Amino acid sequence: MLMKNRNKLLNLNRVTFTSLKRKRHKVGKTLFAQPWRNGGTLKDFLDALPGILAGKEFREVVERIAKAVLQKRMVLMGMGAHPIKVGLNPILIDLLEKGVLNGVAMNGACLVHDVEIAMAGHTSEEVDEELSRGTFGMVRETHETINHAVRDGVRKGWGIGESVGRKILEGTFPYKQLSLLAAGQRLGIPMTAHIAIGTDINHMGPSADGSAIGKGSLQDFHTFASLVSRLDRGVFINLGSAVVLPEVFLKAVALARNLGHPLLNLTTVNMDFIHHYRPSLNVVKRPTLKGGKGYTLIGHHELMFPLLAAAVIEKIKGQRVQKASKKR
Repeated sequence: MLMKNRNKLLNLNRVTFTSLKRKRHKVGKTLFAQPWRNGGTLKDFLDALPGILAGKEFREVVERIAKAVLQKRMVLMGMGAHPIKVGLNPILIDLLEKGVLNGVAMNGACLVHDVEIAMAGHTSEEVDEELSRGTFGMVRETHETINHAVRDGVRKGWGIGESVGRKILEGTFPYKQLSLLAAGQRLGIPMTAHIAIGTDINHMGPSADGSAIGKGSLQDFHTFASLVSRLDRGVFINLGSAVVLPEVFLKAVALARNLGHPLLNLTTVNMDFIHHYRPSLNVVKRPTLKGGKGYTLIGHHELMFPLLAAAVIEKIKGQRVQKASKKR
């Protein structure tokens, strides 16, 4: 038997339509990608990207970095160790040499991999295998090189980045030309290291000096905060650090603003291959609430960062040529 109070179906004949011509949409044909043409340039490739989502934001990031460089504004990088482990040191050193980066802040693992590259030309052990054997992180040369450099450098009033960078640059390291830390010292560009005690393999042996590590890392924080205080109309890039550098950056911004540096027009960029909580908040969102813009570029470092570096270099070159031609 049918229920007496059964709900009535909606009368679809009463639906109100609007015209497609009057509808406002987010995607139009002018934003579409263009197919690749043989013989094209990098600029052609970038111009052919979709003007949608990451395609649009990537070009905006390139524009903002290039503008900061041309206006002699601060461009800083914070990084984890993964970029070193996927072979990006030559790209990073090139950006230092070309005057794109004015400072690099790194976590403690960066010291390990940069030193090992400089000493042996290779790094990054098989953690699962070595951990099972009880040999993970127990490389004598790595421990002693870093720990002795930190201890000796801090006695001279240097931070950790400078201490290890000088050790590599002035020592007999066969592959020092591949060292990011040594490049910073060679070029006079601040390289700071921000250490969490117990996170790095060189903390596991008897040569680690907690007092020197703490003092040197604190000095590097003060150096980094000083650089951050000059970031107005500049750019901060977080490359592959999920915890340490986003936290250090946020505290440096807080300290700078407390001391009267408002940082009202700030561009921040987080680059990683997955979304993380701290970079999303501490790099992209919170520092730019008073002004500026934060960006997230997701993708593998070994692809995304060389592309970004090349695009920035091309953009700077193009704008300098254009500016020179106008003066003629």
